[in-house]
Amino acid sequence: MTAPVALSCGEPSGVGPELAARAWSALRESLPFVLIGDPAHLPPGTPVALIDDLSHAPEAARNALPVLRHDFPGDLTPGKPNPDHAQSVIDVIACGVDLVRSGQACALCTAPIHKKALQDGAGFAHPGHTEYLAALAGVDRVVMMLASPALRVVPTTIHIPLAQVPTALTADLLRDTLRITHQALIRDFGLTAPRIAVAGLNPHAGEGGAMGREEIEIIAPLLEQMRAEGLDLHGPMSADTMFHDRARAGYDAAVCMYHDQALIPIKTLDFDRGVNITLGLPFIRTSPDHGTALDIAGQGIANPDSMIEALKMAQTMGVARASTP
Repeated sequence: MTAPVALSCGEPSGVGPELAARAWSALRESLPFVLIGDPAHLPPGTPVALIDDLSHAPEAARNALPVLRHDFPGDLTPGKPNPDHAQSVIDVIACGVDLVRSGQACALCTAPIHKKALQDGAGFAHPGHTEYLAALAGVDRVVMMLASPALRVVPTTIHIPLAQVPTALTADLLRDTLRITHQALIRDFGLTAPRIAVAGLNPHAGEGGAMGREEIEIIAPLLEQMRAEGLDLHGPMSADTMFHDRARAGYDAAVCMYHDQALIPIKTLDFDRGVNITLGLPFIRTSPDHGTALDIAGQGIANPDSMIEALKMAQTMGVARASTP
């Protein structure tokens, strides 16, 4: 049996604790995982098994949620982040990275954090979770993938204004994105010859230059170069015809040029089961595709599907990476 998945607790005043408890209830023996955090933050009545050795998780998970205890200072109020918790949230993430890099966990799944709370309470210097993980791993460039049973998508540019996309979209950035995606599909998804569809930036993929020249000047020449290296790349394709059923059958992942071009299709097709994956790290990292949901925290109404899928994806990818030469 592979090592268990480590789940970092994220922002404890958000929905992370209740989703961890509900994920354990749904998965139990089929997918044992270990929550890193304070057991006092879990919903009342949650069965807890405190462990200090992750190899005990499969047995413990039969009857209770395995927890690697990390006590937090201060009080917890659902929906209201406590600045006293900020450093502990950060420390838990670092602990999860240590566990997966040492082989005690096969993958890291991260519950959502509240970035402003970390900045206010601990001077968190990173834009978000992903950048902190990249810094811990010593990696300069990572790639965001959103995946569900229906579709895998990768945005080349991410959280920038749409007006800045044409300037940010360079051949170097697109080349790195395609290479990291190609390598991850082989190493972490077990695909021997991955097929990648590449969207154009402009309507109708520029329509021969009539609607923009990025396809002619940047995207198409780069794809031709990378095909010569052996990558199976299709495009640049018109984004409005890439995501219907027949089109999706022709590729394993779609690389898009900007945030909404990638995320609108996957959230339309499978809103509740999308998983955020960070490619390019020396370890597996997944996360549910939602935030802390402070407005509904503690009410027991948060949908656990994305957390469950993120844990499943983490285990599947961890097994694939362990078995890939």
